[in-house]
Amino acid sequence: MELRSIKTFHTIVKFGSFYKAAEILNYSQPTISMRMKQLEQDLGVQLFERGKNLQLTKAGKLFYERTGDLLTQYEVLKHNLSDLKEEEAGIINIGISEPTASLIFPDILKEFLKAYPKITVNVNVDDANTCSQKLLDGTIDFAVCGEPELILENFYLPIFYDTLNVIVSDRHPLAQKKAVHLSDLEGECFIFTPANCPIRIQMEQHLHKALGNRYKKMELTSSMAHEYYVRENIGISIFTSTAHSKPLSGTTVIPILNLDISPPLGLLTNRKADHFDPATKDLIDRLTKHFHQRSKELRGDPEEKPYKAITR
Repeated sequence: MELRSIKTFHTIVKFGSFYKAAEILNYSQPTISMRMKQLEQDLGVQLFERGKNLQLTKAGKLFYERTGDLLTQYEVLKHNLSDLKEEEAGIINIGISEPTASLIFPDILKEFLKAYPKITVNVNVDDANTCSQKLLDGTIDFAVCGEPELILENFYLPIFYDTLNVIVSDRHPLAQKKAVHLSDLEGECFIFTPANCPIRIQMEQHLHKALGNRYKKMELTSSMAHEYYVRENIGISIFTSTAHSKPLSGTTVIPILNLDISPPLGLLTNRKADHFDPATKDLIDRLTKHFHQRSKELRGDPEEKPYKAITR
């Protein structure tokens, strides 16, 4: 049973005659008759009552009703595939970690969707290890995140190395300083991410070396909530420059002169993925260009090269 035969059948019913259907579809009447005979043979039922007036059998009426949606869905699918061929439609599933998901990606996505209005982008906000597992499971196409635990099938390429600063309330005595050393933070209450966070582990190693146990700490699992607790002078927080790219009123960001930690942000892809479609490549390119530009602004390195792994 061919789809064109179903379409021919619907045209006959709609216009009430084999002759009119042949005229509309630009076929000869014998061709139309042959297709209907073959369709009835394929189905094993008679679709038309034999006689002068065109009438459907009971089976013909049922077939007409049930295949209407099929033709509609086919036309929609054909239209969508045409859009895909023209690189205008489709779905991109991206994994992305905070604070990039909240502070950086919306601006990039807004401009991307202007260029690709028929593309749907689904955003999964997760930590690096969750992004890595989702990539392995095939539920996301790629991720932008910190460095996850190594999985053989996934490929991680850093595109940006962040810097760490301390954020304090405007009412805190440190708010008057232009920069601080770790020793200046003695006795403070640090608001930390959970204990299994790799960056927190590194920070505490440096703090313990500089201050011993001469500081307090509390955990706040939502990284994006830190600055709101800091604003109320509950504690201070050491966080990335990206997290403070849009500072909250009532807080002050201060560089730390002797904290040598540069958290990476990178693209996580799957080694089994042979290629990305042009729209996905363009979205990846927009992300990498943004972070390479941030690198130049933060470190003044004009020689950084754009990410090329997606062309493999």
